[in-house]
Amino acid sequence: MERQDYERLRWRCIRRGLLEVDIALTRFLDDGFDQLDDEEQKAFVELADMEDYDLWHLISGQADIDDPRLAHVVNLLRKS
Repeated sequence: MERQDYERLRWRCIRRGLLEVDIALTRFLDDGFDQLDDEEQKAFVELADMEDYDLWHLISGQADIDDPRLAHVVNLLRKS
């Protein structure tokens, strides 16, 4: 991912309506994003585009993830 795209993604992760999602996404972006392969990075971007409460329910384990493409990244977010 190019630096400019990364900075835009970081901005989207920081400027969330729900503080818990902001913290979870930003922490993971800073600590684990660069270890993901291209497909996993795309999955993270897709998750970052979700509505805050839907994403928070996935990250907190209150909802199950049905999409296998996103499941691995959701599990990583749950652990971070």
